[in-house]
Amino acid sequence: MADPGRLNVAMVAACPFPFPRGTPIRIWRLAEAMARRGHRVHVVTYHLGDLCEEPPFALHRIPAVSGYRKTSPGPTYRKILVVDRRLAGELREVLASHPIDLVHGHHYEGLMVALLARRAGTPILYDAHTTLESELPSYGLGLPGSFKRGFGRLLDRKLPRFASHTIAVTDAVREHLIKVRAVIPEKITVISNGVEREIFEVPQEGRWKGEAGTRTIVFSGNTATYQGIDLLLQAFARVRAGRPEARLLIVTRSSLDRYDALARRLQIRDAMIVKDVDFDGLPGFLAGADVAVNPRIDCAGIPQKLLNYMAAGVPVVSFRGAAPVIRHERTGLCVADEDIGAMAAAIERLLSDAVLARRLGEAARRWVRRAHSWDRAAAAVEALYRRVLDGDGAPAGR
Repeated sequence: MADPGRLNVAMVAACPFPFPRGTPIRIWRLAEAMARRGHRVHVVTYHLGDLCEEPPFALHRIPAVSGYRKTSPGPTYRKILVVDRRLAGELREVLASHPIDLVHGHHYEGLMVALLARRAGTPILYDAHTTLESELPSYGLGLPGSFKRGFGRLLDRKLPRFASHTIAVTDAVREHLIKVRAVIPEKITVISNGVEREIFEVPQEGRWKGEAGTRTIVFSGNTATYQGIDLLLQAFARVRAGRPEARLLIVTRSSLDRYDALARRLQIRDAMIVKDVDFDGLPGFLAGADVAVNPRIDCAGIPQKLLNYMAAGVPVVSFRGAAPVIRHERTGLCVADEDIGAMAAAIERLLSDAVLARRLGEAARRWVRRAHSWDRAAAAVEALYRRVLDGDGAPAGR
């Protein structure tokens, strides 16, 4: 039976860490909350990251990889064959040097690294942030989309079987992994994301203010192709055709160069405002916007931006395929995937109806404050750790 006192946990972050996007944020907040609960957490991660504060957990970085500075999401051959192999070596050293009770691998690369470095008798938990069948086709790799989708489905089915237990961030991820027979229902538990509720309560003087007389539509996050930035720009062009005062605010640490030609062709580049800020600067920009948009069309997990938008109380428009936490007409507006006209109409509706916008924004903020906190997520993770260590530790597959 596991020690009822402090646990020693190694979390694997196969990504830049910390960094202002979904996967690194989930890892940081869970590690932070577990440390607050009295546990010893070791985060094993890349040589890259925006460390602005001293973490309350131990941080183990791999040695710098010459010439490797990739912070955007998604796999590359060098990342898998060089960087992740070094990460497995770093994890082996942590396992050899510390009395680790279990390893918590985040996302698929975190699980693969944990498996490469595994130590007999130490359980591995797999934290499934999304499904590879839905995510892998959005990345390059020089392979056909149909092959990437099929390979993603194969990995979804095979990899979780090697973990002692799987954590899914949403019911959709859980149902998918059960459907493809990656896990049995008893070996997968849903533990959702939290949100930094307090920092999104921004006083009036801390809110971003656009040019007088303008209305602001905001998007925050990275600019990878799966985010649907091209669809957002096309929808915004339709909104601006009827509202010359509309402005599109994009808060990102990523480059927008790949979309510059499209923005100019749509004649909206002069109405776009791009802000490169860290996570601490994000709440003020969200709180100062009139509408927030999630143009992603396929996400089995939870786009963290949605929880942030909701915590800020800004009314949300999202494509339905990436809006698991939005209740249409109750906590936001959902439209059919890739329906640019419907997205533009929903944005225009919120810009025109202040009562509706305020009602949806306030309802979303109440709901997210009630349902999503990192402390609540950490308590569920701790309970699962103890359950695994007390005997629910056999690999999930058969």
